Amino acid sequence: MSSWVKIILFAVLAAGTCVFGFFFLRNYGQLMRERVDLGAADPTVERQVDHQQANRATHRFSEVMIFGGLFFVSVVGLGILVAHEASHLVANRFGRLLYGGEGESIRKSEYEEAEELWANGQPLEAVQLLREYLKKHPREQHVALRIAEIYEKDLHNPLAAALEFEEVLRQKLAPEQWGWTAIHLCNLYTQHLGQPDKATTLLQRIVAEYGDTTAAAKARKRLGIQDESTPSTPSTDDPEDSFFGKARKANLQRSGDLQAHFDRFHQNNPRGPAHD
Repeated sequence: MSSWVKIILFAVLAAGTCVFGFFFLRNYGQLMRERVDLGAADPTVERQVDHQQANRATHRFSEVMIFGGLFFVSVVGLGILVAHEASHLVANRFGRLLYGGEGESIRKSEYEEAEELWANGQPLEAVQLLREYLKKHPREQHVALRIAEIYEKDLHNPLAAALEFEEVLRQKLAPEQWGWTAIHLCNLYTQHLGQPDKATTLLQRIVAEYGDTTAAAKARKRLGIQDESTPSTPSTDDPEDSFFGKARKANLQRSGDLQAHFDRFHQNNPRGPAHD
């Protein structure tokens, strides 16, 4: 039913309710007055118009019944129309709140459309759509993490991915989520961007600000800091478990191998410069 039809029907029923209600009340009042007059008349006095009054009362009663019936139909119809519109309004409002969060239409979200673009081999278009979605829903930081993931794995742009992770870390996140996001950013710093100093600073921040998380335990291990939650063992002061000590250990090992090679060379070739 179109809106214009509803408006016309509403107007007709409202007008009918008013008109039929008015005539019902007027005829009912006149009928009651005529009956009172007939009851108050002296029965000993002959009245020549008794039949006329009786016919008029019968006619008045018929009008009361007709207008009363039309008034009842109009009221019921108007009530049904109002209830129908009210129920639709409440249902639509509830549906928008339930499925749209802030009154959005129930349709495929931009996030889902972006994932479809990504699946179809269009990562740049997916990133753009995800950014538009994130502007409308700034609290959904998993979308920003998805953008960073696309930059890193699909577009092979670790710098752009690191910038996205840095922006995410400026938001208010759960401690565990913040910690593991920072760990991932440290991997980008060290493995792709050649910025170990930034990684060290960020690892120290994880330990200092989110020390109770599992991400902090990972950060302590990379920094070569003994986790206080584990039993203490005799320290060997060996930096090989350090996040940045592995490269140093590899260099020392290569130096030792080179020295051993020279030692074996001199043992097998005892000649000195005097023999040349």
